[in-house]
Amino acid sequence: MRTSWTFLKWAVLASSVWLTGCGSIATLGKLEDGAGAEASRMWDRWVDGGGDIAVATTWERKVQPGVTANDIEQALRSVATERNMKEVGILPLSKELEARTGQKQKLLTVYSFCTPTTARRMVDFSPHMAAYLPCRVTVVEKEDGLWLYTLNMDMMVKMGRKLPSPLKEEARAVRDTIWEMMERASKGEI
Repeated sequence: MRTSWTFLKWAVLASSVWLTGCGSIATLGKLEDGAGAEASRMWDRWVDGGGDIAVATTWERKVQPGVTANDIEQALRSVATERNMKEVGILPLSKELEARTGQKQKLLTVYSFCTPTTARRMVDFSPHMAAYLPCRVTVVEKEDGLWLYTLNMDMMVKMGRKLPSPLKEEARAVRDTIWEMMERASKGEI
């Protein structure tokens, strides 16, 4: 089945390039190396997710049993401090819902982080990137335990137009920090 999907996605890509002509070809030349491979991975996740675009554009980690919400929060803060990323907000949605309804809610908390100089440079490069600010890691309680979700930072680093230096290196550092946050928080590693 995977082989037929691979053929199909390359057929769609080839058709798109053929149908849209020179504009597509010119754009392909401006992309980061590996953009096609990243687009292919996203396509696979989109298909595996039944067409859910959020599945294709995010990373997730199942939190190991025994790791608490407090452990996750401490791990996120620890990585942020080590990597010089600023914590810019916490949105305790489940607590807000409990206050509004008077009923216990499954845990849902959004943690926001930012590296201000990199954010500014990224928005100067592409104002649309402002919609992705700040970087967020969300803790979601599901029937099978706690999960972490964040934006797939490889889209930013690998899929778009070529980033100039030093922005490229700064964006890679933000990506690596978010990846480490996900890894360590899922294990409760402070």
